[in-house]
Amino acid sequence: MAKPKVAFYWNASCGGCEETVIDLNEDILKVADAVDIVLWPVALDFKRKDIEALADGEIAVSFINGSIRLEEQENMVKLLTQKSGLVVAFGACAHIGGIPGLGNFWNRETIFERAYKGVPSVENPEGTLPQERTTVDGCDLTLSEFYDTVKTLNQTIDVDYYLPGCPPPPDLVMNAVNAILQGDLPEKGAVLAPAKALCDTCPRRDSKPEKISISEVKRPWEIKMDPETCFLVQGVICLGPATRSGCGETCIRANMPCRGCFGPVDGVADQGARALSAIASILGLEGEENMSEEETQKLVDQIVDPAGTFYRFGLPASLLRRKKM
Repeated sequence: MAKPKVAFYWNASCGGCEETVIDLNEDILKVADAVDIVLWPVALDFKRKDIEALADGEIAVSFINGSIRLEEQENMVKLLTQKSGLVVAFGACAHIGGIPGLGNFWNRETIFERAYKGVPSVENPEGTLPQERTTVDGCDLTLSEFYDTVKTLNQTIDVDYYLPGCPPPPDLVMNAVNAILQGDLPEKGAVLAPAKALCDTCPRRDSKPEKISISEVKRPWEIKMDPETCFLVQGVICLGPATRSGCGETCIRANMPCRGCFGPVDGVADQGARALSAIASILGLEGEENMSEEETQKLVDQIVDPAGTFYRFGLPASLLRRKKM
């Protein structure tokens, strides 16, 4: 009996999702034995023409990581959708936009100006910028179009399931692979991770009082953080109240606050707004119910880069989508 065909593909991402496949360790041998990998550019030499030659729907499942930044990426994921029975948005960038999605605070013009002219280490006296089409020695060369707006995978193609995280932890990956092979999947559109908020599974949850009041906001490097106490109690911004669990609390256990890479729990339309609301509700001078406008502003100003803090991973998937230029 022929083994089900599986594809792995990456778009705008760092490569961490590819690493998490390797981090399956010996379990990767079980995966390789159970499936026929027909595309995995980071590890094996496959070409686009190999995918084009397959029948529509011949690939059982494509795991696609990374957000959509380039025309080439959009074309490739549309091809994989055509050739696949199932598509899984693999990791935070595909799921909610990820770190590349922070590019939506700018556009192509401002990004190119910064990257190719404004960075101090760049030597570009002629101010040359990438061109989609150019001619060199009589030969026409083309580059993929660089889009103004970074998109999530489901803003580009139809997605069946989502594996969250930056990167997804190996246990969730293996659970998803087994569920697909056994045909034991939830309803289409489900996030293949627990539905609880991270605060519900946090190892520090017992140190979090019923009512918290932050009188001073601190960044992790500004204080010696207590490894046993809730970050919010210590005045450190943590997105645990607005973020899905299932990551194994890896950052928390390394004494770093949650940054939100697992995305929102079910039913939340905007993770950043939910996080902002949660933090705003606990900002206040201890013992004072009503602060002056000056005191409030001073406290808010201590949150450095609020847009990057609350929308670090999820700007493209948010209600905002991008900055209006």
